[in-house]
Amino acid sequence: MKKWNLIIDVAKCENCNNCMLTTRDEHVGNDFPGYAAPQPVHGHNWIKIHRKVRGQDGMVDAAYRPTMCNHCDDAPCVKAAGDGSVYKRPDGIVIIDPQKARGRKDIVGACPYNVIFWNEELQLPQKWIFDAHLLDQGWKQPRCQQSCPTGVYWAVQVEDSEMQDLVKKHKLEVLRPELNTKPRVYYKNLYRFDKCFIGGSVVAEIDGVLDCISGARVVLKRKGQEIASAESDTFGDFKFDGLDSASGDYQVEVAHPKLGSAKAAASLTDSQYLGLIRLQQGGTSTSSFSPAQQRAQA
Repeated sequence: MKKWNLIIDVAKCENCNNCMLTTRDEHVGNDFPGYAAPQPVHGHNWIKIHRKVRGQDGMVDAAYRPTMCNHCDDAPCVKAAGDGSVYKRPDGIVIIDPQKARGRKDIVGACPYNVIFWNEELQLPQKWIFDAHLLDQGWKQPRCQQSCPTGVYWAVQVEDSEMQDLVKKHKLEVLRPELNTKPRVYYKNLYRFDKCFIGGSVVAEIDGVLDCISGARVVLKRKGQEIASAESDTFGDFKFDGLDSASGDYQVEVAHPKLGSAKAAASLTDSQYLGLIRLQQGGTSTSSFSPAQQRAQA
């Protein structure tokens, strides 16, 4: 049977919060019997955007990761309920019954992703329902996808085998895979939130002026082995992304066919900007200007 899944591209999210706002617009003050009771005006974000800022000084980026109910195949909330007040539909969507689940505050704590909220007024656990009430009316996508201006969301109703093909094709991941809850919310480009980068800016002195150098070949090594390579861009910048935090020592080697070469070292604990890496003729330079040194010379 075809089941609903949601793909979220972290690289496309710009934190506009349209998804959160349209979900609130759909549920605040609106009762959908059998699906969800009204969402409170305050205190509930059934879709929430988390922010991660990486890097420093001349190279900083921010990633935004939407989170919501994962509609897990092995859902802890279903197990905690134990009486059918939380159940999984044949199409993969998990529903908290707005009548049967009243008074069951324990269901809130059963979710390891912290995406179930307690409605104090109604004495009811609540969460994002994948807009099941709309899909059952023939909608082809939930409102979060409909309202997103940058194409962050992609809801697909496919066989499990087809979904696994999409996982491999697009290199999709789930949150906290070690829990083995089998989520149906998948993430693309999750490395921008969970991983680190090493970056820098290649420069050289030309006619007495220090200038940015494009087209330099940059190699990233660890324990003497090349693990990645890149070319400096128009601004002389390069970035190696998707590295594990606290993964130890790295070496960066830069070479340009006309302007020379240079080396720099990085001990990675978090995303690191190496500053200006200066090419020199007649040998390999190990000199670079850290961001702190750049500020001191300014």
